[in-house]
Amino acid sequence: MRRAAGPLGAALLLAGCQREFSSVHPVGPQAARISDLTWFLTVVGSVVFVVVMGVLAYALWRGRRRAESASGPEADRRLTRWVAGAVAATAVIMGVELVYNFYTGRELAAFADSSALTVRVTGHQWWWEVEYEDPNVSRRVTTANEIHVPVGRKVRLEVQSADVIHSFWAPNLHGKIDLIPGYGGTTYFRADEAGVFYGRCAEFCGMQHAHMDFRVFADPPERFAAWYEAQLRSSTPPSDSVRQKGQQVFLSRQCSMCHTIRGTAAGSRVGPDLTHLASRTTLAAGTLPNTRGHLGGWVLDPQGIKPGSRMPPNQLTADELQALLSYLQSLK
Repeated sequence: MRRAAGPLGAALLLAGCQREFSSVHPVGPQAARISDLTWFLTVVGSVVFVVVMGVLAYALWRGRRRAESASGPEADRRLTRWVAGAVAATAVIMGVELVYNFYTGRELAAFADSSALTVRVTGHQWWWEVEYEDPNVSRRVTTANEIHVPVGRKVRLEVQSADVIHSFWAPNLHGKIDLIPGYGGTTYFRADEAGVFYGRCAEFCGMQHAHMDFRVFADPPERFAAWYEAQLRSSTPPSDSVRQKGQQVFLSRQCSMCHTIRGTAAGSRVGPDLTHLASRTTLAAGTLPNTRGHLGGWVLDPQGIKPGSRMPPNQLTADELQALLSYLQSLK
């Protein structure tokens, strides 16, 4: 039963959670510029391909007859003119594409804004750490694998890698930006439509590269503000005996050696911050829906679901597991 909840089953279950994953359906100005460039290059390339294939077909059809009848200086001059014309057309087409590429890059760079919301994303094998910067340290928020942004406001995205090369790509919002160890990268984007937009790592980064996804939630400003205020709060002490036992299980086992839950003694940053785990829609960087059953399977046997992940299996009794799940599901 646990194997049925693996990546294939999760992909089907998550199909209704995501809006779309497409570079030709932009929801922001940066993605729109890239989409326009994509269509331009596609159309020009298609026209060139059709013309070349047509000329090739014509040459094959007429080649033998012309080879027998056309020879001498006049034929050579005619061929030279055709070749020169083709070279000139190629240079013009490539020049136009270069100018359009340069223009698009200038347009994207012009979106820089010092008043933008700053979000720092760190790529790990194989999940995303998300931090919201604020001059007031007490108002900084840390979460994982899900990015909430307000509709209509520019976002400054700062990226870095904790291990190997990753690539952050949410095509409905912007192009790819690489995360290179030892170097930081910055870009800007803006979501002009509310929705949930799918993203993923676009650079092969190891065994579980295919299961390193994220989601961008473009929320109306008031909903984003409410979400942000909720994320600022620390976890509240469990009020019933079952959840109290679950918290004890979390703090006494290896869970607390890798994860943070603000408001408790758990403060490690090896794995994702779990302070508001229950408010997220997925587990294991988009691999599973965040339900009680999938959470239990992930806690007990993460290697059976996402082989090679950094999370070890946990040996728990049935009572310990149920108490732990009750506690984790209260972290909203």
